[in-house]
Amino acid sequence: MPELPEVEVVKQSLEKYIVNKNLLKIIVKNNKLRFPVPKNLSKKLSNIKIKKIKRISKYIVIEFYNDLFLIVHLGMSGTLHLTKNINFFKNTNLSFYHSKKIPKKHNHIFFVFKNFSIIYNDPRRFGFIKLIKKKNNLNNYFKKLGPEPFGADFNFNYVKKYLHKKTKNIKNTLLDQNFLSGIGNIYSSEILNYSKINPLKLSGEINNMEINKIIFYTKKVLKHAIRRGGTTINNFHSIKGKQGSYQKEFRVYNREKAICKNKLCRGTIIKINISNRSTYMCNICQNN
Repeated sequence: MPELPEVEVVKQSLEKYIVNKNLLKIIVKNNKLRFPVPKNLSKKLSNIKIKKIKRISKYIVIEFYNDLFLIVHLGMSGTLHLTKNINFFKNTNLSFYHSKKIPKKHNHIFFVFKNFSIIYNDPRRFGFIKLIKKKNNLNNYFKKLGPEPFGADFNFNYVKKYLHKKTKNIKNTLLDQNFLSGIGNIYSSEILNYSKINPLKLSGEINNMEINKIIFYTKKVLKHAIRRGGTTINNFHSIKGKQGSYQKEFRVYNREKAICKNKLCRGTIIKINISNRSTYMCNICQNN
């Protein structure tokens, strides 16, 4: 599943093409996604200009000028592709994730603009599209999410209060979207290795110095991953077909039996299982 950096890369790519453009129509080939595609979606959004695009956690939110908001969640296998209208399924260098060829199967939704279309493709159909009217309703939809990692609300006082007496391990807390928005399995392992914290350590036992490290390295890792175009796992590509490159800089993820990259540490990366997720850590500097 794409995490915050990958969704941010897609959001930035979309911004370049569809902001201030009129959406001509929506063609729904298959409405059976994780949730059914809203009825009359094309009628409600046709010929309306797109005002802005933003990312909330792992969601893409497309705002229209008539106070309508289209939420796009990519799920496990959802991808977006941009193609010229006269060349559906032909070669393109504008795919968000895939190769230069638009997939021929599992293209469920077409967002048609004047000279191009955005295609939503999802083999496993765990993603979804949701239409929300009015800003207040949008805010209510996301109200249970924790703060954004780059926001002012993600600070020492907030983290200390949230972790107080929590018996859940810190790895699972980082994955909890009610605590912090957008972090997934890959980046939580990276953040904890930078911080030299054992992923199995109880959240309520995280000390003040470790709290500061978690905040600092969360921002550092995510910003760096965005600059690198995200992580290319399962063929993640940017809008120009360029692979994300952050996976080349992994410190622990997928590096089992490799040497730890932390300074002055000669430990070995090991893989453990936490809540049915592969977790990578150093057997020395994170063994606290």
